[in-house]
Amino acid sequence: MALKIKRVLISQPKPATEKSPYFDIAEKYNVIIDFRPFIKVEGLDAKEFRQQRINIQDYTAIVFTAKVAIDHFFSLCEEMRITMPETMKYFCISESVALYLQKYIVYRKRKIFFSTTGKMDGLAPSLVKHNKETFLVPVSDVHNDDMTNVLDDKKISYTKAIMYRTVSTEFTPEEIKQYDMLVFFSPLGVLSLFKNYPEFEQGEVAIGSFGATTAKGVRDANLRLDCEAPLPGVTSMTAALEAFIKENHKKK
Repeated sequence: MALKIKRVLISQPKPATEKSPYFDIAEKYNVIIDFRPFIKVEGLDAKEFRQQRINIQDYTAIVFTAKVAIDHFFSLCEEMRITMPETMKYFCISESVALYLQKYIVYRKRKIFFSTTGKMDGLAPSLVKHNKETFLVPVSDVHNDDMTNVLDDKKISYTKAIMYRTVSTEFTPEEIKQYDMLVFFSPLGVLSLFKNYPEFEQGEVAIGSFGATTAKGVRDANLRLDCEAPLPGVTSMTAALEAFIKENHKKK
């Protein structure tokens, strides 16, 4: 690649602490690293949610696959003046998601189960044990079927409820043209790029991605993937980015 990497766009929010490895990379290689998500999550309001004709109070258990799902679930409950009964059971994709419930409920007094693997299959034994419950599953308007495949496989009675949506952040082509490298963390980010800049041509712009589905999204968009993580020996996006920039600067 002929173009030296001088400015990188990371399609995520800016790290909360200055100790992030991204800042070390910027200083070490004298590059500018900007942070700006290509997508954002918006919650549905009560009026939009009611169009699905779902009564939250009909359910005895809830499956949470992300902290964002918890936020939007309880936001809707507050807007609709629904109080969760102490008998409600919560099934979470991981312990960290389960612990996040403390933001909204008295944790020790509730029936809470979580997957030890961080995946839905790790939650299956608990779901099967409580298969007489009626499960509500808060989801985004765009979601994969890994979660519901497990529920279907175990013959669990459930209802999917769309409680939030993923939308593109607005960019101008001129803003995108400032960068020598774009780094994506979701296939939706790649879709957002083309929504904002339909005529985007990669040329000498480097593309980085984190996660297998993101890498697939990059390739499906007929883009050249220059920097990928995780790979064997490269577990983080920052490690992959540093190796790529180091190699890129060596060629000059």
